[in-house]
Amino acid sequence: MTLDEALARYPGAETFTFGDSAALSAELLALVRAGVKTATCGALRDFEAEGEALPQVGRRDIALNWDGTPALVIETIEVAIRRYRDVDADFALAEGENDSLDGWRADHRRYFERNGGWDVEMELVCERFRLVEDLAP
Repeated sequence: MTLDEALARYPGAETFTFGDSAALSAELLALVRAGVKTATCGALRDFEAEGEALPQVGRRDIALNWDGTPALVIETIEVAIRRYRDVDADFALAEGENDSLDGWRADHRRYFERNGGWDVEMELVCERFRLVEDLAP
């Protein structure tokens, strides 16, 4: 399915890419497909700086492969703005990337340091979602 076809099938969908590299993106998409990853987060400052729409409960969005082709469709089921230091183990484990809150904190600190800076007080857009459709051929 092309991106234009996916956007026609899911009017109003935003597009996004998980991670900050091809390898991380592929890993995170695989976790979503396996049902392990049901949450994600991003720095609020990045949404604001890029004029990107915040996730909205009920909206279906298209996650892209690193090359920009559509990978899967998710539906947002919860959105909360939390400071980094206030993310709890329940949310961290729902991200599916670690088996502990400490592991989540270490990995996400490194991620945010690579992508604009990290601070324990930084605000995160914390989103829970469900997989709607896998668009892989």
